[in-house]
Amino acid sequence: MSKILIRGAKVLGGEPQDVLIDGSAIEAVGTGISAEGAEVVDAAGKVLLPGLVDLHTHLREPGREDSETVLTGTRAAASGGYTAVFAMANTFPVADTAGVVEQVYRLGQQHGYCDVQPIGAVTVGLEGRKLAELGAMHESAAGVTVFSDDGKCVDDAVIMRRALEYVKAFGGVVAQHAQEPRLTEGAQMNEGIVSAELGLGGWPAVAEESIIARDVLLAEHVGSRVHICHLSTAGSVEIVRWAKSRGIDVTAEVTPHHLLLTDELVRSYNPVYKVNPPLRTQRDVLALREALADGTIDIVATDHAPHPHEDKDCEWAAAAMGMVGLETALSVVQETMVDTGLLDWAGVAERMSFKPAEIGQAKGHGRPVSAGEPANLMLVDTEYRGSVDPAGFASRSRNTPYEGRELPGRVTHTWLRGKATLVDGKLT
Repeated sequence: MSKILIRGAKVLGGEPQDVLIDGSAIEAVGTGISAEGAEVVDAAGKVLLPGLVDLHTHLREPGREDSETVLTGTRAAASGGYTAVFAMANTFPVADTAGVVEQVYRLGQQHGYCDVQPIGAVTVGLEGRKLAELGAMHESAAGVTVFSDDGKCVDDAVIMRRALEYVKAFGGVVAQHAQEPRLTEGAQMNEGIVSAELGLGGWPAVAEESIIARDVLLAEHVGSRVHICHLSTAGSVEIVRWAKSRGIDVTAEVTPHHLLLTDELVRSYNPVYKVNPPLRTQRDVLALREALADGTIDIVATDHAPHPHEDKDCEWAAAAMGMVGLETALSVVQETMVDTGLLDWAGVAERMSFKPAEIGQAKGHGRPVSAGEPANLMLVDTEYRGSVDPAGFASRSRNTPYEGRELPGRVTHTWLRGKATLVDGKLT
């Protein structure tokens, strides 16, 4: 692999520097670096970050290849600046055995656009009744460390306690989809003024908050780690903040769409805005932004949830829940957090690379941009502004809530261990 010299990039948004890649690693970082024969990338004015890491991606393979595959999903990830993604377990068959997680892991290795770390199911078939093969999945070639029934809540307190106890033995983490099922039966959107006016079944904030409160207390009791998926309410923020103040080992994520969009959009009855958990109020959005800025919420995770056209282009009640997000995540974070002054680019790197890699134990990712580190990097043109056109997505699905919306920032380059997967905005 030839040498690559990234010239004049603002590393983590700081002063311009040169970064020399030799093979799969960073050889040098500084100013005035010269390397005879190296491929030179002019990065003047652009920001260089470590490759992004997504702790919450739905790749759909095996079983729903009409929505996404490991190949198309990892191409979408590379387009968005990601070098590692964690693939959720709600596939068909469910990733609840060593065999299935190894299949997903090896597909990621085979395609080479992005490292894929499978997430194992907590319970067999996501049915919430019996623990899955947690130990076997951890000991498999995939080395699973994160377990989740995402899409469904582990609502049985005894099962959740047992899972927390089990993963503690090898330093794993349970990632909870916090949704009390009895409180959300028939729910179609956030419970509030808009749901009342539209006559749609309401999804109360307490359905999320009650599960988070229970699970942080269980984690404290067991002395284990719990991660809260797609936190979406101001009340949830306060519970996590309280838990952290007690020293409970809890981490939490927020999606880009919950940082930007509100339930007012549901007035259009456009199913593209139907998502789980639902879009909340402007008060919740502001609380989530503040919590991400102050570290109460640890990371941004996309919850990239692709669906085929027929599952979204239908009446609201029948539409599937979910939005694609890998290719727009960084732009939304720039819009909501950087351009508003709540985070700088070093803070973005912390929340979209360093910390998610730490939570998921993604080896070689979320590392400093310094000599000797793996060359997992991405370059973003922060001055760019343009309308989102899903026709150009690498993802197999097009269910984005941002179609036609102007967003800032454009990922121009991504490198996975020194290999360019995206060059000048085009996949290699």
